[in-house]
Amino acid sequence: MDLNFGLFGAAAVLGISAVGSAIGLAIAGQATVGAWKRCYMNNKPAPFLVVAFAGAPLTQTIYGYLLMNAMISSAKDSWYLLGVGLVCGLAIAASAVAQGKAGASGSDAYCETGKGFSQYITVVGLCETVALFVMVFGLISV
Repeated sequence: MDLNFGLFGAAAVLGISAVGSAIGLAIAGQATVGAWKRCYMNNKPAPFLVVAFAGAPLTQTIYGYLLMNAMISSAKDSWYLLGVGLVCGLAIAASAVAQGKAGASGSDAYCETGKGFSQYITVVGLCETVALFVMVFGLISV
């Protein structure tokens, strides 16, 4: 029986990326809800704008999906695709977790001060850049 480990790699890149997104969303989401709670406790308006911080890690799942599609149609060696899927999935997931942590800090800081949104979202975007690079380089390699 010939197992196509390349298909496992394709599934892994999506699955691992999605796990990273879920962890990053949980981190940022919890901090955002906590920041809103502090706003309510201090009779301040709770800015909806911080939803951008909470939802930012979700995009890494899309990058995993795009890379998975390219891997499925690739004619590269099965073991090579397995390696690409595992390594790229882990890198994209790490980016999502880092982005969740940056988003958590951004939510907290913005809700407390009402200032600095553009600086905070820039840091969140830098975390995103890692996942974009991994996806692009992965697409080029398969």
